[in-house]
Amino acid sequence: MSSDSQNIRHAILSKWYESLSKHGNLFSSDSLSGTSPPSIFVGTSNYPKVFVGPMVPPTHGDTSLLDSPEKWKGKSLEDIVNFRLNLVRGIQKISIDQTEGRYIENLQEVTMSSKPIDSDLIFQKSTSPNISLDGESAPFGPIGEIKSAQFSGTSSIKPIEKIYYDKDLKAQDAVLNLYNSGIEISKIQKCFSIGMLGQKRKLVPTKWSITATDDIICKSLTDDVLNYAIIDSHRVFSYEHLGNIFTIVLFPHRWIYEMIEAWYSNGVLGFGSDHEDARGIDHSPAIAGAYFAAKLGVLEYLHKNKIQAGVVILREIRPEYAIPVGVWQVREGVREAMNQTPTFANDFENALVLASNNMSISKSEWISHGNIVELIRQKTISDFF
Repeated sequence: MSSDSQNIRHAILSKWYESLSKHGNLFSSDSLSGTSPPSIFVGTSNYPKVFVGPMVPPTHGDTSLLDSPEKWKGKSLEDIVNFRLNLVRGIQKISIDQTEGRYIENLQEVTMSSKPIDSDLIFQKSTSPNISLDGESAPFGPIGEIKSAQFSGTSSIKPIEKIYYDKDLKAQDAVLNLYNSGIEISKIQKCFSIGMLGQKRKLVPTKWSITATDDIICKSLTDDVLNYAIIDSHRVFSYEHLGNIFTIVLFPHRWIYEMIEAWYSNGVLGFGSDHEDARGIDHSPAIAGAYFAAKLGVLEYLHKNKIQAGVVILREIRPEYAIPVGVWQVREGVREAMNQTPTFANDFENALVLASNNMSISKSEWISHGNIVELIRQKTISDFF
């Protein structure tokens, strides 16, 4: 992390701890009463026995914004970190196979609720003001082991309720059914995580369910996109938020996709990349969940416009992105980029020039750390099979 990043992170966390000192009793108590957005979280520690529970702020009212990434456009990094740090995470250790029983079933009702839920938690001991930042999922505030939990005021979203009671439907089909019903992806990910989908149901750690959900939707969209006509132009899209710059290049080609990330660490520029052709990716990508989150954002554009293209996504992670808030910001950043008016280029080389002009990293640096040039040399369908 660069000194700039450290300074930004320190400033954001200092403000939060300053607020904590004024309202510390709200976060350091053996009980908590508040309104969950609604939100749940399943951890990865001690797998296959994991820590599972609701996330609840020490306030009542409409708290939905605290856990709705799709609604965070235009919010600052500090805003989003504060949303998340105000959520206290209640936990119980549960086997991933335990998807029934009062506690889990209550959390499933919370997850399928269409509105925030009044929640009363009693902890084994007072919560401590430690916070969690893991870079995959959004951060959250203090953690407390739950002794008892009560929830009231649930109101089920009908498509989710229907899927929940359909235990003959495979998890993959359930995800697609909810997505095609217009359910927000962040909501689907929670349903997947808390063991509400599929025939053989299990609890799935939140950060795994995020990538799994994105991947399932991507595969379905790709199947459709492969049947669409290939574009006849080179288009460059760009968007910047939360210290991340996204530039997307679409070019005339059968579906082919690469994502390259660049970041700064102690003044040194680091890179990571992964790519696929029409057969998909055959390994876990080096750039992890961001790969699928970005792919989903651009596939939605292609699917909506019924077109097919080769795709290169460049992501520059600036020092201003001092506190990772989750791969949702990659998906939403690319979605927003695709909503912008594109710049048209004469050819692929010109498109790369336009793309790199929006960033502090040169075209040659991007090319040297990816497979872009090799990818566009694949001229025929036979190159894919």
